[in-house]
Amino acid sequence: MADPNDKVAGNAQGKWYIDTQCIDCDLCRTTAPSVFKQNADEGFSYVYAQPKTEEDEKLCQDAKEECPVEAIGDDG
Repeated sequence: MADPNDKVAGNAQGKWYIDTQCIDCDLCRTTAPSVFKQNADEGFSYVYAQPKTEEDEKLCQDAKEECPVEAIGDDG
C-alpha cells in the first residue's frame, strides 16, 4: 500500500500520488499517460497532472490496482 508520507518528488498537488516504492516499470504511464510521467534521471514515475475526467480517474484506479509494488496511492 502506498504511503502518503513517502511520496516521490514532483507529484502534482491533489488526490493521486506515487511513493518511493516505485520501480519505474512503466505500467502507470502506459495505463494513464495523461496523468503519469517518468523521472528518467531518478528512475521513478510520478503524477504529472491530476485526472480531469472520469475516464482518467478510472485509468488511475486501474493503474493502482495493477501496480506490482503498490506505489500508487490516492487520498480518497
